[in-house]
Amino acid sequence: MTATTTKQIQPKYGILAVLMVGAFIAFLNNTLLNIALPSMMVDLEVEPATVQWLTTGYMLVNGILIPATAFLIEKYTVRRLFLVAMGLFTIGTLLAGVAHVFPVLLAGRMIQASGSAIMMPLLMNVMLVSFPVEKRGAAMGVFGLILMAAPAIGPTLSGWIIEHYDWRMLFHFITPIAVTVFLLGFFLLKDKKEKVNIHLDILSLALSSIGFGGLLYGFSSAGNKGWDSPHVYATIAIGAVSLLVFILRQSKLERPMLNFKVFQYPMFALSSSITMVLNMALFSGMLLIPIYVQTIRGISPLDAGLLMLPGALVMAIMSPITGRLFDKFGGRVLATSGLMITVVTTYLFSQLTQDTSYTNLIILNSIRMFGMSMVMMPVSTNGLNQLPARYYPHGTAMNNTLNQVSGAIGTAVLVTIMSNRTVTHTTELMQEAMKNVTGQPTEEVLAQIQQQVTMQGMLQGINDAFFVATFIAAAALVLAFFIKRVTQAEDPQEEASSTKKVAVAAGN
Repeated sequence: MTATTTKQIQPKYGILAVLMVGAFIAFLNNTLLNIALPSMMVDLEVEPATVQWLTTGYMLVNGILIPATAFLIEKYTVRRLFLVAMGLFTIGTLLAGVAHVFPVLLAGRMIQASGSAIMMPLLMNVMLVSFPVEKRGAAMGVFGLILMAAPAIGPTLSGWIIEHYDWRMLFHFITPIAVTVFLLGFFLLKDKKEKVNIHLDILSLALSSIGFGGLLYGFSSAGNKGWDSPHVYATIAIGAVSLLVFILRQSKLERPMLNFKVFQYPMFALSSSITMVLNMALFSGMLLIPIYVQTIRGISPLDAGLLMLPGALVMAIMSPITGRLFDKFGGRVLATSGLMITVVTTYLFSQLTQDTSYTNLIILNSIRMFGMSMVMMPVSTNGLNQLPARYYPHGTAMNNTLNQVSGAIGTAVLVTIMSNRTVTHTTELMQEAMKNVTGQPTEEVLAQIQQQVTMQGMLQGINDAFFVATFIAAAALVLAFFIKRVTQAEDPQEEASSTKKVAVAAGN
């Protein structure tokens, strides 16, 4: 291995701290709105399908911009990218905080997303080049702590703010922190980079935007519109074709916008597959548990947020610990152990009843999150460790893009299963209930039976979705047995350059 590929930048912890705080508030903002959406619907007089664009639009902007971050990281300094990202995020936050009509709020939200999309790949790339392979697990574990702590705090903090203040306070709370982080970055970040003569291929950007954007929009819409809607299958088809053309174009470009050659490294390809599959299973808990506790059990939004809090905190606390364990034992032991726990707990969630206690839900969710904490960051880090340094920006951009797409697919599939099975179970239960009714029931009795049957049907639909998620997690477990500990691969360009030099020297 050449000196160039093994050389690491000396970690500058002050700079990393600034980047991590910036990433933290970006991640925190992503989970703050979920519980606030009903309040926004009432205040801004919009329908659920409209207000949902605050989350769908955010995800679409991320899906469109993240693939371009590999080019941006290669082209520009960390300082410039961080200030642009943090500046966009701050402007979006300010705009959303003063919004009194929905289009202004949506515009602010999407400007926020354009900054957030740059933040995570940028931070991950800095982490990769700042630490040697043998210490990278611990470093990425600390990064995982930041990544997991934000979703842990978000729903509970949001629930508390909504109960005591106007929803705009969610943005007013973030604004001064964002401004402070921007100023810290302005004065502390001083990195320099040699001028790189590369240009963004506009056609690649367009194909990437249509491809990933189409897939994300199509799968995100499937839960509400149904798979037979033209909005769903047409956008998925357009996205898939555009993505195929995008991949073919990248293989022909000398400096591709997003380099798909990262998949020629087996552990990176395997780690991407595992995290995509696990992401789909992860969304079952994030999506189905709140529906169960709020719709079926009638638990308040704040208590629903508090129910999820211990599990998210367990995941956050375990992240740096699993990072250190990864440095010592490698990824396979952690991933297989964590996925076994995930499979068992996901199956237990498929056995929910009307009487499952609040305490049992907290414990089960916490154990499930404990299992997942042993998988996500170790598997991802193991895959990135095999890549030559030149491919780091492409590897991080690819991982983040695939996480967005797999999350959208997982949500769409599980919502569809829940919805379809709810209809099936409700119909069967209603037929069974009517057989047991004697005489002509009154409208009041019929309404009461219908309500009970609907709740029971939805409960069984949720259980069916969790049962499918169990098999999804089991597929990730099978893949995890093939994980191997890796060393950084030789850079093919540098290897070819060295061979050429040797040949020239031999000829002389």
